[in-house]
Amino acid sequence: MKYVNQAIRKVDAMSLVTGKPVYTGDMIPPDALMIKMLRSPHANALVEEIDTTIASKVPGVEAIFTYKDVPQSRFTTAGQTYPEPSPYDRLILDKHLRCVGDPVALVAATTSEAAEKAAGLIKVKYKVMEPLLDFTKAKDNSILVHPEDNFKALCDVGADNKRNLCSCSVTENGDLEAELAQCDVVLERTYNTKANNQAMMEPFVTYSYLDEYGRLTLVSSTQVPFHVRRIVSNALEMSKANIRVIKPRIGGGFGAKQTAVSEVYAAFVTMKTGKAACIQFTRKESQTNGSPRHQMQVRVRIGAMKDGTIRAMEVDALSNAGAYGEHGPTTVGLSGTKTISLYGKLKASRFATNVVYTNTMGAGAYRGYGATQGFFAVESAVNELAAQLKMDPCEIRLLNMVEQGQKFAMYYGETCTSNTLKQCMETAKTMMDWDNKYPARVLDNGHIRSVGVAMAMQGSGISGVDIGSVELRLNDDGFYTLLLGCTDMGTGCDTILTQMAAECLDCPMENIAVRGVDTDQSPYDTGSYASSSTYVTGMAVVKACEEMREKVLKNGAEILGVPAETAEFDGSRVFVPGTDKEISLHDIGNASYEGHSRSISAFASHSSPVSPPPMMVGMAEIDLDPATGEVELVDYVAVVDCGTVINKNLARVQTEGGLMQGIGMALYEDIQYSEKGQMLNNSFLQYRLPTRLEAGKIRVAFESSYEPTGPFGAKSIGELVINTPAPALANAIYNASGLFLRSLPMKAEDIAMGIAAKE
Repeated sequence: MKYVNQAIRKVDAMSLVTGKPVYTGDMIPPDALMIKMLRSPHANALVEEIDTTIASKVPGVEAIFTYKDVPQSRFTTAGQTYPEPSPYDRLILDKHLRCVGDPVALVAATTSEAAEKAAGLIKVKYKVMEPLLDFTKAKDNSILVHPEDNFKALCDVGADNKRNLCSCSVTENGDLEAELAQCDVVLERTYNTKANNQAMMEPFVTYSYLDEYGRLTLVSSTQVPFHVRRIVSNALEMSKANIRVIKPRIGGGFGAKQTAVSEVYAAFVTMKTGKAACIQFTRKESQTNGSPRHQMQVRVRIGAMKDGTIRAMEVDALSNAGAYGEHGPTTVGLSGTKTISLYGKLKASRFATNVVYTNTMGAGAYRGYGATQGFFAVESAVNELAAQLKMDPCEIRLLNMVEQGQKFAMYYGETCTSNTLKQCMETAKTMMDWDNKYPARVLDNGHIRSVGVAMAMQGSGISGVDIGSVELRLNDDGFYTLLLGCTDMGTGCDTILTQMAAECLDCPMENIAVRGVDTDQSPYDTGSYASSSTYVTGMAVVKACEEMREKVLKNGAEILGVPAETAEFDGSRVFVPGTDKEISLHDIGNASYEGHSRSISAFASHSSPVSPPPMMVGMAEIDLDPATGEVELVDYVAVVDCGTVINKNLARVQTEGGLMQGIGMALYEDIQYSEKGQMLNNSFLQYRLPTRLEAGKIRVAFESSYEPTGPFGAKSIGELVINTPAPALANAIYNASGLFLRSLPMKAEDIAMGIAAKE
C-alpha cells in the first residue's frame, strides 16, 4: 500500500508548527462581549437574594443574567447520541448550587476586565446547606443533590434522584456463586481511583454571533459539533434549524470536550443581547469546573483453580458523578464490560454498577472512559491472584486471555474476530527481558529494580449507535474535496482519513482537500469519541471512494462513448485497455462542471453493529528507593494490536501520549477537596502532571491483526493505550516492596510507611 500503513506527516503539520491562527481563541471577533461568571463559593446552597445594581453600573457592562432569566427546561451537556443515557439535570443558571464553582450569574461586558470587576460586585445572599462529599455514603443519603421534581432521564438507566442515583445496573452470565464455590482460590479486593483532569493545553472556549440571516452561530473547541447543536437547542428552547456550530482546530480534548462545558453560556448571551459573545475558561475554571474522569471504587471477586485457570469474576463499581450526571451511566459500564471480557475461560461473571450524585465537581468523559478505572482494579486483582498462586503474572494471563473466535459474554455477546494478544505478551516479554528481570533485583545502592505487567482492551466506536458520514466531491481540474463530520482534536483523523481516501482513489494525498466541521455544511457524524473516527468514519470513507470510482468511470466512459464495463480507472485517467481511448481525471472534472453535465459527488454513512476491541500488553520497569518510597519509572514497554496500523507515526505518538496520561494517573495526579467541598488542586502548581523527563524510556511496538469489519483491517487505538500503566506500575511496586497498593495515586510516603510497617 502506498499511503495506508505508512508514516505520513499530518496534513496540518506546517500550520501548527509555524503558529498559524487556527484555534478558536485566534478567531474571536474584536467586538465580542466577554463573559465572566460569578461562581458559587459553597458546595451546596440556595440563592435567596441576588443584587446586581452596583455591578451593572461598571463601565462596559452590557448585561447581567441570573437564574431568573434562563429557560427552565432541564438538559444534559453530555455529547451523546439522542436519546442521551445521561439524565437531564441541568439549567443554564440554577437557584440551587450543587458544587463549588457552580455558576451564579453571567456578566457580559466589552472587556474581560470589566466583566470580572462587575462579577465581584454582585451581592448574593446564600442559604448554605450541608454538602454531601463522600460518594461512598451518597446512595439513599438524607442530603439530596437533585431534589427537583423536573429531573428526568430519557433512557432507563436506573436513575432515581430521590436516592442520589444517577444510574444503576446488574448484568450476569452463568451462576457466579456456584462457580466460586468450586474454585480452589477466591480473592476479593477493593480498589479506589480518584478523579483526573484532562489538563489539555487549550481550555474551554466558545464564541457566538448572529449571522446575516439571524441564525445563531457557535465557534467552539468541541469534539462533538452536532451534539452541541442539540444541547444548545435544548438549553435555549430553540430550534436546531436556527443553530450552526463550527469547529476550528482543537488544542487538546481527551474527552473533556465531549461535554458542552462552555457553549450554552455564549449562546445564551448572544440570543439575549443580539451581540457576539465569547467565554474563555481560565485554567482554574478548567480545573475546578470542567469535565474530569469519574472517581470510582471497584470491588473485584475472582475465583480460580490451583493451576491458575480463572473460572469466575465479579466486578462491582461505584462511581461518583459529582454534581451532574454527564456520562455517568455510560462510563461506569466500561469498567466491567471491557475488563471481564479479557478473560476467555470464565464460566460465570457478574457486573454491578451504582453511579451516585455528590456535591463535588461534575464528572464526564476522559480517554479510557471508565475502562481505565476498571482495569486498575481487575488487572491488579489478577496480579494479586498470581502472587497468591505463586505464578508469573504473564503466565496466568497467557493461560486465561481471550482468544480469536471466542465470544465475549460480557461484551454484548460479540465474537473476537481479530486478536494478537498472545503475540503482544510474548513480544513485550522479549522487549522487557522479562524472564531475567522478573520479579526484582537489588542494586548496589540499595534501590530495587522490578517489573510489572497488565493487559487491556477497549472498543472501536459504539456498536449500533455511532454514525460516521463523509462526502467526496470531484472538482474541476480533477482534485477532490473530502468533507468530514468527525473532529480532529490533534489525533490526526483528518490525515488518516485522507490517507485512506488517497489509497482508495489511487491519487496523491495533495489532490485531496480535507475540511473541518461545520454543521451547516459537513455530513452528520456523532463526533470524535469512543475511539470511533478511524474505524467508523474510515469505513464511510472507503464506501464513498468506491462510489466515486464508479461514477468517475461511468462519466469517463460516457465522454469516450464506450460502455463502462469495457473501461478502467487507474486514479488518473479512464481508458479502454488495448486502445488509445482515454480521458484524464483533470478533463473529467472540468467536463462535469460544463453544459448539461452533473458535478460528481459521493456520499456514504457507516454504522457498525460490532465494536471490535483493540488489545495491548503493558510492562513497567521501576527503580524504587525503599528508604523514601520514591518510584522512578525506568522503562515502559507497550505492544499494541490495533488491527492494521494506518499511520505508523500517529499510532506511535498516540500510544506514547496515552501512556503518559496513565502514568500521571498512577503516580502523580491527586484531586483533593476541603471539608467544605473546595478543590485544593486548582492550578498546575497543585495538580502535578508528569513531564517527559519523569516518564523514563517509553518503547512501543505493534502486533498487527486484521479486523475484517474495519477499513483496511483497522481497529481503534486512541483510548486503549491509557489503560495499562496504573496496574502495571502497581504490580512492579509489589514486586519491589511486597506491598499491594489499591488506591491511586500511589504515593512515595505510602510506600515508605508500608515498608516501615512491614519491617
